[in-house]
Amino acid sequence: MSVLTDDEITRLTPPERLALIGALWDSLDDREPALPQAQQAELDRRLASFEADRAQAVAWESIKTELTTNSCRF
Repeated sequence: MSVLTDDEITRLTPPERLALIGALWDSLDDREPALPQAQQAELDRRLASFEADRAQAVAWESIKTELTTNSCRF
């Protein structure tokens, strides 16, 4: 296996580094790395909260429009 040195990595362009990160990420199995139990519990809690509140969700486009048309005045 050929391992890139720090110097070789820094010579890559930002898009090349992002592609490398993506390739590395995609090469991981869904079970790797295993999350600590506390982190998995928090993710499960957040997903359950998201699912329960899905009907009350507001689309990003609506929020963006509101923010751009009702700009804050300080």
